[in-house]
Amino acid sequence: MSVSITSSAPPAGDPAGGQRHPGRRRAKKGGVARLLGPVWLWPALLTLALGVHGSSRVELWRDELATWNAIDRSPRELLHLLDNVDAVTGFYYLFIQQWTSLLSHSPLMLRLPSALAMAGAAAFVALTARKLFDTRTALVAGLLFAVIPSVSRYAQEARGYAFVVLAAAAATYLLMRALERPTTGRWALYAVAVAVAGIFHMVALVFLAAHALIALGRWRDGRERRILTGFVLSVVVALLPVLPLVLLGQRQVGRQLGWLVRPSLQYVADFFWRGLYGSAWVSMCVLAMAVLPLAWRQGRRPAFEVGATAVLPILALWIASQGSTAYFLDRYLLFTLPAWAVLAGAGLTALRPRALAVVGLAGVLVVGMAGQRLIREPLSREQFDARAAASVIAENYRPGDGLVTLRGDLKYLQFNIALDYYLPSDVRLRDVLVAESSVERGDLYARMCADPAACVGTTRRIWAVTQDTPQGEPLMGLEPAEVKALDQAFPRRTVTKVPGMTLTLLER
Repeated sequence: MSVSITSSAPPAGDPAGGQRHPGRRRAKKGGVARLLGPVWLWPALLTLALGVHGSSRVELWRDELATWNAIDRSPRELLHLLDNVDAVTGFYYLFIQQWTSLLSHSPLMLRLPSALAMAGAAAFVALTARKLFDTRTALVAGLLFAVIPSVSRYAQEARGYAFVVLAAAAATYLLMRALERPTTGRWALYAVAVAVAGIFHMVALVFLAAHALIALGRWRDGRERRILTGFVLSVVVALLPVLPLVLLGQRQVGRQLGWLVRPSLQYVADFFWRGLYGSAWVSMCVLAMAVLPLAWRQGRRPAFEVGATAVLPILALWIASQGSTAYFLDRYLLFTLPAWAVLAGAGLTALRPRALAVVGLAGVLVVGMAGQRLIREPLSREQFDARAAASVIAENYRPGDGLVTLRGDLKYLQFNIALDYYLPSDVRLRDVLVAESSVERGDLYARMCADPAACVGTTRRIWAVTQDTPQGEPLMGLEPAEVKALDQAFPRRTVTKVPGMTLTLLER
C-alpha cells in the first residue's frame, strides 16, 4: 500500500485561495452531509458526552474552589471581591453565580457550562474546516478536537477556559466569513466573538496578531477596502469593553500572575505540549498531522492561514513572557487547539487511501486513552481527598466544633474552602483562628488572628486539618504560635488520615 498526500482544498480563486467548483461542492454535500446531517453536530455531541462523562466523580481542585468561594457570595460581596482580586475572571464568576442559583452547586452543575462551551467550540472547528477545506475535513477535524484529552479536561472544569476556546474558535470562523463577504453584519459578529474572548481571558487576544496577518493577506489579493477597514473597526469596537478589565487587571497582575516564571525553551519542549494536549503522545500525533498540509502542491493558503492562528499566539506569548511578567502557561493557550485540530484534520483527509483518516483518528483516540482515564480519577486534580475528610468530620461532628487549617504559605491549598464545599449543610465549623473572614475582606483569603490563644477562647473541640506528611506530625504546616496555643489548650488528640490530609480532633 502506498501513501500519498493530495490537496483537499478548493482550487485557486475561492475565499480559501481558489475558485469555487459548484459541482464538486454539491457532490460532497449530497454524499457525506446528507448521510450525517449537519457536519458540526457529531463533534459537538461527542465533545459534550466526553465532557460530562465522569464529571461528578472528580473532586474540585484549588482553582475550582476559588470559583465556588467567589460565587457563594451575594452579588454585592462578589463585586467587592472583584475590586481587589480576580477581576479578569469576573464575568465568568457572575455568569456561574446566576447559573448555579437556578440549578445547584453540585460538581456536575458547576462544570456543565464548560462542557457546553467546549461542545460549541467543536462545532466551530468543524465549520471552520468546512469553510477552508471541505465537509470530510470538517468531520475529521471536529472529531479529532473532541478526543484530545485536554479538551475533555477543561470541559470538566469550573473555570472560564472553555469559554475562551469557544470564543476564539467562533472568532476564527466568523473572520473567514467576513473576509469572504465583508458586510457590516459579519464584522459585527466577529467583533462580538473577539470581545467575549477578551472579557473571559484577555491574554487570549494575542490571536488577533494571526487574524491581522490573515486579513492583510486577503486584502492584498484584491485591495478590497472593506476588508481592512472592517477588520480594524471591528477589533477597535471589540476592545472597548475589554479596556476597563485591562486597567483593573494591571492593578492586580502581581497576585494573578506573580507565581509564573519566565518560560525557557526546555520548558516548552518538556512540559508545554504535554499540558496543552493532556498527553505527550497525542501532542506528537496532532503536530505530525498538522504539518502534512504544508506539503500540498495546491491549497497551501488555507493551511498557512489556520497554521498562523495555531502557531503565532504561542510564539507571541512566549516572547512577551521573557519580560518582567510571564503569561506563558498551557491552559492560557488552550484557545489554539481548534486551529491545531483543523490543520491536523486537513492533513489526515489529504492522505490516500482515505481509510488512513480513520486510522489516524483511531490512533489519537488510543494513545489518548490513558490521559482520558487519568482526568476522570477522583484525585486527578489535587493530591488530597477533601470529600473523605468531610465525611469523617460529619460523622463525628458536634455542634460548636471549631476548625483550624493551613494558612500562611499554604493557604493556596484552600483546605477550609474544600471542607466547606463537601460538608453537609447542617455541619458548620467555626474557623476559630480567623479575625476577619475572606468575605468581609473582599478577598479569597481571611485575615488571621494575631493572638491565637485568645481566639481559641473556650472552644471545647477543634478539628485541625493539615497535610499528610512523611514526618507524621499532625500539626505540621500551622504557624508556630498556633501550634503552641493548641498544644496548651488541647491535650487530647484523635488523629485520622485520609489521602493527602491529616485530621486531628483536639479536645479539652
